[in-house]
Amino acid sequence: MTDSARSPSYSRVSLAQLMHATSANLLGNIHGGDIMKLADSTAGAAAQRHGGGPAVTAALDEMAFLEPVHVGDIVRTTAQVNWAGRSSMEVGVRIEAEAWTDAEGTPKHVASAYFVFVAIDGDGRSRRVPRLVPETPDEVRRWREAEIRRSHRLAGKQEIESGRNPG
Repeated sequence: MTDSARSPSYSRVSLAQLMHATSANLLGNIHGGDIMKLADSTAGAAAQRHGGGPAVTAALDEMAFLEPVHVGDIVRTTAQVNWAGRSSMEVGVRIEAEAWTDAEGTPKHVASAYFVFVAIDGDGRSRRVPRLVPETPDEVRRWREAEIRRSHRLAGKQEIESGRNPG
């Protein structure tokens, strides 16, 4: 792999955090916003790895909460770049949780998210990122699905703009 092309595994990063009562809502579950922040931080680290420098969140394309996260759970987020264009990247994040008291338990898949990042230079302008070269069938699937999400995102934006500026 050259500097101008990288595999998705190059960007893969994981973060883990013990969830405290200060992040709980009135039901005793962790606020979704706290989970989103951790996912965004993990996605940002993956985007920066792939792009070789600063990248900023441009969009949260999708976030699906599947299970609640409780006070005392260890939350682990894993992210990697699924798709890369000229300066933008889609980063997929998988969020899992396990009770800190259950060392033998299987982590639960509690949420998934897809973030769009743009690599920036020192002046805050977009800059080129390396090509992404999927190597495994799973990475090819992720690339294809990211292209579908991108197509829907762009089509939705175009529809909204045409409705605001009727011709």
